[in-house]
Amino acid sequence: MTKEDCYLLGRLTKTHGLKGELTIWLDVDYPEEYEDLDSVLVEIKGELVPHFVEEIQIRPNKSIIKFEDINSIEAAQKIVNCDLYLPNDNLEELDDDQFYYHEIIDFDIVDDSYGKLGRVSAVYTAEVQDLIAMVYQNKEILIPISDEIVKTVDRDKKELYTSLPQGLLEVYLEEGNELPDDADEDEQ
Repeated sequence: MTKEDCYLLGRLTKTHGLKGELTIWLDVDYPEEYEDLDSVLVEIKGELVPHFVEEIQIRPNKSIIKFEDINSIEAAQKIVNCDLYLPNDNLEELDDDQFYYHEIIDFDIVDDSYGKLGRVSAVYTAEVQDLIAMVYQNKEILIPISDEIVKTVDRDKKELYTSLPQGLLEVYLEEGNELPDDADEDEQ
């Protein structure tokens, strides 16, 4: 199984205790939905390696996971800072106007006023506002994710349809907002 067939679940951030437990950061909206995990794929040196879950405790600030066959702090330390993945098959199917953040990377952004603008380069999550990043005229543009701005997605065409607020592009196009010279210009 490759990373393209999977989605990022989270990251093993540090060891917890002496018997192989690890603290896990879950990059999901509803961590409690993962209380019954049987296994995960751990990215080790670029390869996805299956690990079976012995126990997982979902907590508000940090969750704890214990894998079968990892029974010491030394063994756990070897996979600290490794990312965790699950197959895309585990995801629920969404309505046409909904999307998972990981799936829209490299989708074209088509605005109802400006037409085709650029390609989604990243999605940033924050407590206050999640943002879609794209490169337009060699500048990174951040688009707030809201129902009023991001309208729908066409998975077959790999397009994300928006209705950008008036003036949003102009704010980023002002002098002094250029990307470094090594930025990827083919995403305009």
